Amino acid sequence: MKTEGSLRERLVEVGVHLVMTEGAAAVGLREIARRAGVSHGAPRRYFPTHHSLLSAIARRGFADLEARFSAAMAGLTSPRDLLGVFAREYVAYALECRGMFELMFRHELLDSDRHGSDGPRLRESTLPLFERLVALVAECRSAANPPEEPAVTAAAFWSALHGLAQLWTWGSLRLVLDANGAVPDGERLDRLVAEVLDAHLGPAAP
Repeated sequence: MKTEGSLRERLVEVGVHLVMTEGAAAVGLREIARRAGVSHGAPRRYFPTHHSLLSAIARRGFADLEARFSAAMAGLTSPRDLLGVFAREYVAYALECRGMFELMFRHELLDSDRHGSDGPRLRESTLPLFERLVALVAECRSAANPPEEPAVTAAAFWSALHGLAQLWTWGSLRLVLDANGAVPDGERLDRLVAEVLDAHLGPAAP
């Protein structure tokens, strides 16, 4: 017999699977109930609104992305290397988990100030990610040339990464950079990420 906690987790897991395979548009309380094998009203006990359900699914995405960052950054100490890993893992996650990635940053769909919720707001998952990025950006700048507003630099850096991932997903960057496919995708992506780092932080020290 399922406990209340395990049933809630099962509903979230079904939602995660739907988002990963079919996108956020496929996620609904009734469809999740059907796939979880429970009554159509059961999800309402845990997720009173569609927004609260999507937010719980998105938080799972943030947890997975954080786990990827931690594993990839293990053993590194250089702020520049850490930021490079952050950038590559962020883009890789966007390309591998498209449905989840698109959902995670759609705050107008989730439990932002527009949508009341008794649970933790999604901003509590988003802000630590951004704060980590701000700290890495600040550390990458030398003491002699600190960024006046590291949060602004970090926001611009994040925007560039996010745009890179979206344009690559849509095929736009392949079209304009290498229409004949002469350069492997992985090599091209690594170069683009390196260019984003250099554009916002300056070239790496020799």
